[in-house]
Amino acid sequence: MVINETKKQVKTESKSNKLTKAKIAKRIAISFGVFLFCLVFALFSSLFVISYGPSTTLRDMLVVSAKQASATKWVPHLFLSKAKVQEIVDSSFKIDSDNVDINDIEQSATTDIWANNPDGIFYETVQAPTSKAYVMLIKDPSRVKVGLASDNLNAGGKIYDVAAKYNAAAAINGGEFEDIGGFGDGSTPMGLTYSMGNCVTSSSGGRTFIGFDKNNRLVVKNSLSKENAESLGVRDGVCFKYKNVLINQEGDSVKIHYRNSDNSVAQRTAIGQANDGTVIFVVTDGRTASSIGATYNDIINIMLSYGAVNAGMLDGGSSSVMYYRDYITKYNVDTSKLDSNQKKGIVCQYRAFSEPRKIPTFFIVTEEGAK
Repeated sequence: MVINETKKQVKTESKSNKLTKAKIAKRIAISFGVFLFCLVFALFSSLFVISYGPSTTLRDMLVVSAKQASATKWVPHLFLSKAKVQEIVDSSFKIDSDNVDINDIEQSATTDIWANNPDGIFYETVQAPTSKAYVMLIKDPSRVKVGLASDNLNAGGKIYDVAAKYNAAAAINGGEFEDIGGFGDGSTPMGLTYSMGNCVTSSSGGRTFIGFDKNNRLVVKNSLSKENAESLGVRDGVCFKYKNVLINQEGDSVKIHYRNSDNSVAQRTAIGQANDGTVIFVVTDGRTASSIGATYNDIINIMLSYGAVNAGMLDGGSSSVMYYRDYITKYNVDTSKLDSNQKKGIVCQYRAFSEPRKIPTFFIVTEEGAK
């Protein structure tokens, strides 16, 4: 009799425990659902306030920043009309030019820099207002060329793989490319593309051209046809969207193309050249709490600080990357603080939260004396 009562009590307690666990699980699920709903509601409410609130500056910055990234181009259209989004984007392209005498632009390279860098490459990081910037100076501009991930343009490649293909000492990402679906495996360059004297793609489409002629001078044009490129003696170059000339020399005058209406921030890549021929690579981090990204004008100011008299913006966002093969040994870097991609020569944060992209074109720095 006592045994039966005990069994009955055990069954009752077991059933009670199961009910208690079920209740706990249900309450956790409900709590999580409520939290998720509140989070989404708060996010959409914040975006709605930003879109229609009194601060148009913040709204415009977020809209242009979102439109610059392939993965977030659709977000502004959730809250604003197509016409309004286009109006904001168009406004960001407004250029406020400033002319400076070329003699007022400080030279970027000194004897001391190259005495301490016998490989002809100087590298350092600088702090921009809202981002970390990686700067590389290349003494000999004839070493800077456009490298292709694939000779027949059927696949993109990662920067360290393309650098190895050309035995390059350094590299940055290059021009615009087709990225269907935003999956980051671009294989086809867009616009006019030259690699080591050969025209690879010939359709300009009015895109900004950035490259070098056979006299090793940087050519930056808001539009350039193949015919004009041939007459200028272009040997290497890529295209990136529209109105992306940052600085250009016109005789003894240097024209600086500020975008004072564009306060959007992003990971950015640019290339420039000082009057003494020194090539300037600039890459910035972005999309992290410590480095949200650089504005268009931030890049101009960095270029000017290194003496650029010609400069153009290259593809940015998650494509932005800088490679320096001898970085670890030259600067005695502690590899325990590097991830697997940085151990292969990437010196920047390259891409927030994921692997470096596969892209079709890069500006590479060949070995001295290489053809």
